Amino acid sequence: MKGRRLKFTAVLMSLVLLIQPQVYALSKRGSTGSEVRQIQQRLIQWGYLSGTADGVYGAETEAAVKRFQRKNGLTPDGIAGAATLAKIGITSQTTQTSSNNNVRLLAMLISGEARGETYEGQVAVGAVVLNRVKHSSFPNSIAGVIYQNGAFTAVDDGQINMSPTNSCVKAAKDALNGWDPSGGAIYYYNPVTATNQWIRSRPVIKRIGKHVFCK
Repeated sequence: MKGRRLKFTAVLMSLVLLIQPQVYALSKRGSTGSEVRQIQQRLIQWGYLSGTADGVYGAETEAAVKRFQRKNGLTPDGIAGAATLAKIGITSQTTQTSSNNNVRLLAMLISGEARGETYEGQVAVGAVVLNRVKHSSFPNSIAGVIYQNGAFTAVDDGQINMSPTNSCVKAAKDALNGWDPSGGAIYYYNPVTATNQWIRSRPVIKRIGKHVFCK
């Protein structure tokens, strides 16, 4: 029964990702489309970018976004996420839907992985997911990172399907707003239960509660 449930969940999420990929996507280097064109138009208008708005998020657009982010007190990662889009003034129903879905999905992952941890530890788990989204070695969406094969125990054992606690919803929002107690980690593990020797070889950044956070 458990195996059937997990298989069904995996199939269902695959269908969701195929039907609604835009819900979880970020505009970043390599992206194309109307949102990218809107970003470029605003940046050209304000003098951060030269040339034409071609709808292709290349190196020049990324550099312009970083300049805009530095000027406006944002993390200069070159990614046009929700906070950057809000500063630029681009809002839409899709953006709001994306934001709501990202909070919910990230909260479910945090709850499945760290609901017994301190609040800081919960935010740190959410931050690891977001750090992976930005990292070139991982999928470029929250859903893609979370449902990457074998990435999180809570997905494998079905705990992600439980309703998230209020604390985990708040932790997801704080992580999405830029708080990263992990110090930029892209991995974490519980040294008491971890059986993977490779993860234990990763450079440690810090420990929060039962989890070790590493590069």
